[in-house]
Amino acid sequence: MFEIIVNIMALMTIDLHNHSYYSDGVLSPSEVVRLAKESNCEVFALTDHDTTNGLDEAQQEANNQQIKLIHGVEISTMWSNMTLHIVGLNIDKDNPTLQAGLTQHQDFRKTRAERMARSLGGAGVVGAMEKTRALAKTDMLTRTHFAQMLIQEGICKDMKSVFRRFLTGKKPGGVSGKWAQFDEVIEWIHAAGGVAVLAHPLRYRMTQTKVQRMLSHLSNAGLDGVEVVTAHSTEVEIALMSKWADEYELLYSCGSDYHGWDNQRVKIGQLKDFPNPDRALWRKW
Repeated sequence: MFEIIVNIMALMTIDLHNHSYYSDGVLSPSEVVRLAKESNCEVFALTDHDTTNGLDEAQQEANNQQIKLIHGVEISTMWSNMTLHIVGLNIDKDNPTLQAGLTQHQDFRKTRAERMARSLGGAGVVGAMEKTRALAKTDMLTRTHFAQMLIQEGICKDMKSVFRRFLTGKKPGGVSGKWAQFDEVIEWIHAAGGVAVLAHPLRYRMTQTKVQRMLSHLSNAGLDGVEVVTAHSTEVEIALMSKWADEYELLYSCGSDYHGWDNQRVKIGQLKDFPNPDRALWRKW
């Protein structure tokens, strides 16, 4: 019976990392859920940045569409003076510990957006705040919103050129993070009954040695899993991440990190084959 269940899971389309306009996505939670259904996802997670505000709407639509919705959130965090993203999956969105932490991050995001706009203005980007607000459906302004504004204004041609010229380090619009430390964020997720998963582990600018050190530190702090498969993963990267996940006793997750912007070539549920389904974190669900 166990082997039958594992084989069924291996055939399922599962995507555990997606965004709506409650953070830096384009679509409403309902629209994202409908798109997941159209993409033949059987299990789908909404994981907006530092907010769970879209989950009620997403759940209502998931019920209508008869798709399994996993309640999630993607939380920014600090490790070794670097910003990482940890996804909380299967959370109780109403948990007070989690919500207190997310409120802390939301307050910082508002301050950061104001500082980013002032800095861009000093670099000659006129009306940065107003133009960026016009792209957002809520008052949550992220770096992605500022990046898309720079592209739409013709100041940059794509996301790579944005971050080459703006929004990082000491460049115009660059504002250092003041996120909670990684061990604290993991505690928030566990307090809410969820599992903590490191998002897109090979996207951070690190050597392989440093990635392994990061995985060791996070695993020792209680990290449950890591995204072994992402929208941009190569076969070599999937093999490497599954090897490291095994070494640090981390479960496997997968996610497209769908946002919906026209210039982002990511589609929900279109992920490479998942290795070793017996290591999948959703077996618990």
